[in-house]
Amino acid sequence: MPALVNYRGDDDFYSGASICSGDSGLVFSFGSHVEIFCPPTKRSRISGPYRFEDRKPSIEVLPDECLYEIFKHLAGGQERSASACVSKRWLSILSSVRSSEFRAQMDTMSIDKASNNDECDGHLTRCVEGKKATDIRLAAIAVGTSSRGGLGKLSIRGTNSIRGVTNLGLSAIARGCPSLRVLSLWNVPSIGDEGLFEIARECHSLEKLDLCQCPSISNKGLVAIAERNPNLTSVTIESCSKIGNEGLQAIAKNCTKLQSITIVDCPFVGDQGIASLLSACKVLTKVKLQSLNISDCSVAVIGHYGKAITNLVLSGLQNVSQKGFWVMSNAQGLQILSSLTITSCRGITDLSLQAIGKGCPSLKHLSLRKCCFVSDNGFVAFAKATSSLESLQLEECNRITQIGILNALSSSNSKLKSVSLVKCMGIKDLSAEFPILSPCESLRSLSIRSCPGFGTTSLAMVGKLCPNLHHLDLSGLCGITDAGLLPLLECCEKGLAKVNLSECSNLTDEVVFALARLHGETLEMLNLDGCWMITDASLAVLAGSCPLLNDLDVSKSSITDLGVLALSSGVQHNLQILSLSGCTMISNKSISALEKLGRTLVGLNLQHCNALSSKTIELLMENLWRCDILS
Repeated sequence: MPALVNYRGDDDFYSGASICSGDSGLVFSFGSHVEIFCPPTKRSRISGPYRFEDRKPSIEVLPDECLYEIFKHLAGGQERSASACVSKRWLSILSSVRSSEFRAQMDTMSIDKASNNDECDGHLTRCVEGKKATDIRLAAIAVGTSSRGGLGKLSIRGTNSIRGVTNLGLSAIARGCPSLRVLSLWNVPSIGDEGLFEIARECHSLEKLDLCQCPSISNKGLVAIAERNPNLTSVTIESCSKIGNEGLQAIAKNCTKLQSITIVDCPFVGDQGIASLLSACKVLTKVKLQSLNISDCSVAVIGHYGKAITNLVLSGLQNVSQKGFWVMSNAQGLQILSSLTITSCRGITDLSLQAIGKGCPSLKHLSLRKCCFVSDNGFVAFAKATSSLESLQLEECNRITQIGILNALSSSNSKLKSVSLVKCMGIKDLSAEFPILSPCESLRSLSIRSCPGFGTTSLAMVGKLCPNLHHLDLSGLCGITDAGLLPLLECCEKGLAKVNLSECSNLTDEVVFALARLHGETLEMLNLDGCWMITDASLAVLAGSCPLLNDLDVSKSSITDLGVLALSSGVQHNLQILSLSGCTMISNKSISALEKLGRTLVGLNLQHCNALSSKTIELLMENLWRCDILS
């Protein structure tokens, strides 16, 4: 009766003043809003004032244990989700019920819904980040997904600074989501071994585990996961200060199906743990070791046992010497290695690089970054030793010069398709005439970025060596001029498709004229960002000669309204990306031309175009609603 009389909607019921007696009847007062009069049937025997006791709805009086037993008999997912919405207490109790404890029967509607959405057997994915990463949200996910096919992938990135994710939230996931296959924990300091214990106890189908910046998780938690999840195929451990050899040894012992392992910045991981992994996991194909206190022993084990490894990344291994890399390469275990990336390793010298060329016959991709002891001699020796290399990246390898690069490109057995040189300060224009070299017919992509010594002479030599280029990236080469670039453009016989000349501030319209004349029929992407001497004349010639152009960037150039108008009247029926950022001479007069271009555009950058009014920008956004406009 009180619920019908005065329910305030806040789970409380108000019982107000006393009941008065008298011959004329009884007056029940329920607060200040409602009074009920009851006519007398018998003289009242109440001799004094009486008050109703404050009472909650009857089910709330029950202890958690009773509610737990009641909730176990909720058959359908809708009933459980609805109950979880009543209060945090009910949500907490529901999330403590294991999925297996719910009654097996499921309502037909839930089954049909799961089937229609293809969400059976753990196909659901959830990601919580930052402020949204709380225990309450994880509990809601556990209850909400358990009856909809089950949670298969969970990613927690960061945590709420006030009510962050803890072991309680992860335990709720464990109990409600036994079908979990992928678990990623990034930067969650409040989750420790207890949370992983629950995951290990309830979830036995884990295939991928990713732990990054989890300082409270130790070897114990990792051991528990490894012992209960033999089907793990991928493990990443990064910046976890309490995980060391013991955890890796447990993975080696129990997870023989492991295919990918990444270990980064874990100070207690040493040779013992790495050796156990590599020797036990025979199907490992991807290995990444970065910033670890390991020695020559570990890389030697990689060379001996890594018979299935196809992708290897070694970075910041300061204690590995030239001997370790030499032994790794000569152990004959890396016969099918196809991709090798080495960064900031002092042990990479001319001798060890030559050994890699000989010991890795299937190597197709090599990336060397900050390897300061590699010179032209080692690089050329490597190029001659390898016969399958297709992609080469060199970054901050300052002892390698033009001589090494050009000799490597002209190697008789070269199959290179892509070369990238970034911040290589040893590359400088040669003063003397260089001997004629054999062209590299296979090279399709050349990227030379932020190498300040690379100038006119070098460009001419590259043009002769690389006649079949499709992609050319010379961004950041502020020293090159029209005269230096034109010979290279003339040597590209197959037609350039993608050209990046951003921040080449000495280039003028002449280069664009040459591009349009020589490669207009094949050009798809052109980046002239920061080329301030490019004018409307360039847009006019591009408009009439480049029908395939779909990505154009002329930011911070001297383009005006006339250039935009010329472009809109051209043959660019496929133009999708246009950047005019920093073109201060484009005004409101360009609105019609921009709207015409907008018929095909999906991206338009008008940032820092100060002559365009906010009203014009708003009108463009309204009319070009399919286009993503930056302003």
